[in-house]
Amino acid sequence: MKRVQQGFTLIELMIVVAIIGILAAIALPAYQDYTVRAKVSEVMLAASGMKVDIAEWYQTKGTMPPNNSVSVGTSSKYVKSVRWNGTQIVAEASTTEPRISGRTITLTAQTTGDVPTIGVGQIDWVCGGTIEAKYRPANCK
Repeated sequence: MKRVQQGFTLIELMIVVAIIGILAAIALPAYQDYTVRAKVSEVMLAASGMKVDIAEWYQTKGTMPPNNSVSVGTSSKYVKSVRWNGTQIVAEASTTEPRISGRTITLTAQTTGDVPTIGVGQIDWVCGGTIEAKYRPANCK
């Protein structure tokens, strides 16, 4: 009579467990970085909300708006504040994630072209901040 195999050997099970462990060791840090980047994207989005208002002020008045004259609503659990300091937009992250909590994304305004008359020139935005570059969106590295 033939005997039918009825399960896996111990070595086969150990190989499967080892493979799962290796995949988990690679996937978990990648997933954690992905979730941090998603939170930073929300901070970046909040900062970008002011760009239109500042550009409109610059186009109509020919100067940059004074400190704290432009504001945007920040109803988010990942954004602590967004403010205009006269030359740059500063968005501060507020989260339990220690890699970004209390750190900032900054969008610095650089004007191009002369503004002898109202409606001439434009604003270029340079992204920076204290959040590590690997967590920032691709257009802000």
